[in-house]
This record gives sequence, structure tokens and C-alpha cells, in this order.
Amino acid sequence: MPDTTLPVFLAAEVPGSGRTTLLDGEEARHAATVRRLRVGEQLVLSDGAGAMARCTVDAVQAGRDATVALTVVEHWIEEPPALRVHVAQALAKGDRGELAVELATEAGADAVVPWRAARSVARWDDGPRGGKALARWRATARSAAKQARRAHVPEVAEPVGTEELAQLAATMSATLVLESGAGARLADLDLPTGGDLLLVVGPEGGITDGELGTLESAGATTVRLGPAVLRTSTAAAVALGALGALTGRWA
Repeated sequence: MPDTTLPVFLAAEVPGSGRTTLLDGEEARHAATVRRLRVGEQLVLSDGAGAMARCTVDAVQAGRDATVALTVVEHWIEEPPALRVHVAQALAKGDRGELAVELATEAGADAVVPWRAARSVARWDDGPRGGKALARWRATARSAAKQARRAHVPEVAEPVGTEELAQLAATMSATLVLESGAGARLADLDLPTGGDLLLVVGPEGGITDGELGTLESAGATTVRLGPAVLRTSTAAAVALGALGALTGRWA
């Protein structure tokens, strides 16, 4: 495995050991202009879906049409965890939604579902403004995955309403709704060891009784993390840390 200080760059394809490849586009501009990588230095290439490679820089062309020529020194595949966690994150005002995605990605979220909760202050329409907001969440997930040196970039799905979220919950091995007033603690649950788990994080104003009823009818369990009331931007990351310790995700 490579030095964990090596920078990570995303590419559509990661070739095998001994092969050459060319990094271009925004990733190449970042490598050449921001990181100022030089011939002989190394980096890690990732396709965001598990394939990774330690590469040596053979040539660098900076500028608008930047390219970085690479030779693959070592190639490997990182499998996803047996228990995959999907975070349903309620839309939040300002940059708190993007912060939630950043922290959840760094903490290991396998997928993110933007949730149009009843008490969400932010409202994503189906037009250009909503598209831009979704694009920011996806860019945040990519950047955070690279920063955390993750082999898998979490997919950020199209936003859903509560009924759609309940339909998704019904397909999961388990669904946990974070609620500070819940009687059950996350640490006391019999958690699945594999499959897909949906973690639902409400907005700053809380989840309505109607939303809780809809999700519970779909098989969700309402749980609390601990005595503190967390912001919507930090709750998923804290819960993911707890799940990492309580299950085999960090094994």
C-alpha cells in the first residue's frame, strides 16, 4: 500500500501495474498548478469505485490544457464494507448541507440522499437552482473523498420527499432515524452485519410526527446517539463513527 501522504486524484479509469496513463482536465490542472507535482514524484489515482494505483509522474504540462503523464507502479482494489451506510440528509440552509456531506463522506458514508424534509428551510426546486445545489453536494463528496483518501466516492442521489424516502427505507436491511428524544440508544441496537443501512438525519427544526410515522411504517427505528443534541451538519458523521465502532465497518 502507498504512503498515506500521497495526494489522490480521480480518473475515469485506473490501469494495471506497469501501464501508462494520462491525467487531464481539472484533476491535471490541480496536480500541475496547485500541487505543483514534478517528474519523479508520486500520486495515487482512483476511479472512485474501488480501483486505486500508486503512480510515478513521467511528464507535466501546466496551463489551461494541463496533462500529467503517469506510470502505474502498484495497483489494487478496495472492496466496499459488508454493511453499506446510506445517509438521508435533510436539506439545510446556507452551507450547512455541504458541510454535512463533507463530514459524512470523510466519516465513511457510502451514499447520500438529499431529503426534502417538511421543516427544511432550504428548498431545492426542479430547475437550474436545484441542479446547481445538487452539483455542489456532488462536488463536495468528490473533494472530501479525495481528502480522506477513500477508494469509493459516495453517490449523491437526486433529492427525495418523505414518501420516496419511505419507499427506499423499505428496501434496506435496517433504517435508523436519528432523534434526540428517542428512547432507544444506537449502542443498544442489534445492528446488521451486512447489506444496506439507511441513516436518516432531520433538519434543524426537527422531524415532524407525520414524517416519523411514515418512516416507522416502512420499518424504520428511531434512535438517539447520546445526551447531546447535534446539528444536522454533524449528526451523520458522529453516527457513522459510532457505526464504525459498533459494526465491522472499521475492521
